[in-house]
Amino acid sequence: MIIILKNDAEKQQVEELKQEMVSQGFAIHESAGINTQLLGLIGDTSKVDVDHVMANDIVETVQRIQEPYKKANRKFHPNDTAVDIAGVKIGGGEFQVIAGPCSIETKEQMTEVAQKVKEAGAGLLRGGAFKPRTSPYAFQGLHDEGLRLLLEAKKATGLPVVTEIMDASHLPLFEGVDLIQVGTRNMQNFELLKELGKIDKPILLKRGMACTIDEWLMSAEYIMAGGNENVILCERGIRTYETAVRNTLDLSAIPMIKKKSHLPVIVDPSHATGIRFMVEPMALAAIAAGADGLMVEVHNNPAKALCDGPQSLTPEGFDHMMQKVMKTRDFFQNL
Repeated sequence: MIIILKNDAEKQQVEELKQEMVSQGFAIHESAGINTQLLGLIGDTSKVDVDHVMANDIVETVQRIQEPYKKANRKFHPNDTAVDIAGVKIGGGEFQVIAGPCSIETKEQMTEVAQKVKEAGAGLLRGGAFKPRTSPYAFQGLHDEGLRLLLEAKKATGLPVVTEIMDASHLPLFEGVDLIQVGTRNMQNFELLKELGKIDKPILLKRGMACTIDEWLMSAEYIMAGGNENVILCERGIRTYETAVRNTLDLSAIPMIKKKSHLPVIVDPSHATGIRFMVEPMALAAIAAGADGLMVEVHNNPAKALCDGPQSLTPEGFDHMMQKVMKTRDFFQNL
């Protein structure tokens, strides 16, 4: 349930109303927009007397909400959220590109790619240290050593870094990571999500490969309900009957998320298609659909990559794409 307050509501009156709701067992999610102040009631509101609440002089109107996600719901938070990652913002009109190799392989590889993507205009650096792979015989990442190399690249370039977590027990290793990624296979690992809700660090939540938009938002709700409201959503394609591409990139999810939620949403065209030549057109299409950013895989030698070489751009290819990305972004922002 949402209580929409009048613009002239005095602070003391608001506090009294909040205390009344808390005394009835509700948690309060407060949101102050430019012209609107909202009180979101979290709990079983089925027995709340709407007429009683409306009788309060500072109440403009009351709305009941049917969706099970509250904190991620735009009705609770009408303004777009901008998530700050070590001074770099995504959402709320701020567009960013995250780029780097799928997996961290060597110091030389990580350093070279990090410098190149920064020069091309990337705002954040990605690199996989822990790699969930379908085959137990595939390269699983360098783990602790990979994180060390990623943090060295962060120090060398000044770019905030993004990497995927596999298990809550690894959290102490992620102290220097700026944005923690939850991959598609862990989107519904609810125990991990609850632990991430307890920390003060932004989370990048990828959509499960067979999950609906509402299931995706409910996973975000797990993190936010724990107290961490710095969540960025990432559309990375869903599994369909189509076999021409690795996954089917659901660009319709972007405007739908914008309608349902205030959270930023970015797109990963690399994992979505799994094919190098499709990354650029899908990236540009994502911008046209309203994405707040992109996540792109870049490798200095894709032919010898230990993971996802066929979908990785070369640094030169990434630089070429970024020139189009920035022009496309500017065009749509000025519409």
